[in-house]
Amino acid sequence: MLKLKRFGAALLSLFIILLLMFYTLQEKMIFLPDQLPEDYTYSFEDPFEELFLDTPDGGRLNALHFTIDDPKGLILYFHGNAGDLSRWGHIGASFTQFGYEVLIMDYRGYGKSVGERTEDILYQDAQLFYELAKERFEEKDIILYGRSLGTGIASFIASKNAPKKLILETPYFSLVDVAKGRFPFLPVGYLMKYKLPSHTYLQEVKAPIRIFHGTNDRVVPYKSGKKLFESISNPDKVIYTVPEGEHNNLEGFKVYQDGIEKELN
Repeated sequence: MLKLKRFGAALLSLFIILLLMFYTLQEKMIFLPDQLPEDYTYSFEDPFEELFLDTPDGGRLNALHFTIDDPKGLILYFHGNAGDLSRWGHIGASFTQFGYEVLIMDYRGYGKSVGERTEDILYQDAQLFYELAKERFEEKDIILYGRSLGTGIASFIASKNAPKKLILETPYFSLVDVAKGRFPFLPVGYLMKYKLPSHTYLQEVKAPIRIFHGTNDRVVPYKSGKKLFESISNPDKVIYTVPEGEHNNLEGFKVYQDGIEKELN
C-alpha cells in the first residue's frame, strides 16, 4: 500500500511538473521568431517598400509592401510562426503575378518588430495594417490571406471588417484544438495564453472563405482544418484538399496552384 501511495505521489508530481513546463514554455512552442538588426537591408527581385508602424503602447512594427503598376487590389498577408520578413517576403512574388500588391507584416518579436506580445495585441497590430491597407485600397479590393499561425489572426480581422475574400492556408479550428491533439493528457484549454479560436471568428465573416490544406500536414493536422471548414455557417465557402500535401509545400501541388489562380483571377 505504501509503495502504491509513493507511486501515485510520484505520478502527481510529474503531472504538476508537466503542467508548469507547458504553461511557462508555451510561448516558445508557439512562436519561433528570427530577429533582425534594424539596419538590415531586405533584398527581393520585385519592387517593394519597407514600412514601420508605431503602436499606441510603444511597439514598433515592420512590414514590406510589394508594389506593381495598375494593381487590381491588395493582399494583406499574415505569415506563420517561424522566421521573419527576410524569409516571408519572398511570398510577394507568388501573388503580384496575379495583379495584386502584397502587404506583409512581422509580428512583435519577429525581424525588426518590437514590443510586448499578447493575443489581443496581435489582433490590434493586425487591425493597424488593415487600416493602412484601407488608406490605399477600398475594402472590396482587399483580400486577407493567413497561413498557419496567421490564419487565426486573419480570421479575426475578417470578422471585424468587410474584405473582398478570406484565404486560409493550413488553418486550425483553434490553437487549443491543435494543442489538445499534441498534449491530450493536459488541460490545455485552461493553460493556454493564446487560444486563437478561428471557428468562433469565422461565424461572423461575411466574405467568401477559401481554405487550402494538405492531408499529410503534421504541424496543423488536416482534421483540424476540415473541422474548421465544417463549422463555418457562411455558405460561400470552399476547401481545397491537397492529397499528400504537407505543412510547408502546398505551393508545389497542382490543386493549390489551380485553386489560387482561380481565387485570384
